[in-house]
Amino acid sequence: MKVTRLEELSRSRSRVYIEQEFAFVLYKGELRSYHICEGEELEQSDYEEIINKVLPKRAKLRAMNLLKNREYTVKQLYDKLKEGCYPEHIIEQALDYVAGYHYTDDLRYAETYISDHETTRSRRRIEQDLMGKGIDRITLEKAWQQWEQKGGVQNEETMVRRLLDKRHYDPETADLKEQKKVYGFLMRKGFSPEVIRRALRADDFYE
Repeated sequence: MKVTRLEELSRSRSRVYIEQEFAFVLYKGELRSYHICEGEELEQSDYEEIINKVLPKRAKLRAMNLLKNREYTVKQLYDKLKEGCYPEHIIEQALDYVAGYHYTDDLRYAETYISDHETTRSRRRIEQDLMGKGIDRITLEKAWQQWEQKGGVQNEETMVRRLLDKRHYDPETADLKEQKKVYGFLMRKGFSPEVIRRALRADDFYE
């Protein structure tokens, strides 16, 4: 198999193309170790060693190092490894590896996220955030159930009133323009029209 192109990504890494197709990213030292040069042949045994040993080991270490600093959803970790230009099947190996040690758990992640934001974000906003992080609807519902079983309760009207206090909103003196402005602000926060209406004490300004 012929190395048809080497594309420098940084001072230390390069993309390797074999027979015009992107194959993998290697460090400069690895290029030297495997005698990889543009226009030269790559031995099948060297290719297999890179694919079956070098890259899987590196992808697993990368995933582990990422998880040392914070928790990731499976989708977030996938995206990080994808940014590192790892082949798809190697990413899957790395994800399976960390999942096998329970280092990734989307249900745990979602429940923790709910607990961390239960008093500051609406349910709809929390769900939007988590789905944006790759949490599916079934996992999301299970996370809410577990959170509620542990005594979790949300009072969105209280949250809204806190936000209104911070904005120095007075329902007794607010005119229609201010009501609409605050209504839009609270809708963007994910609160329902009913909750907002009760908090603003205004029944028809948004109709």
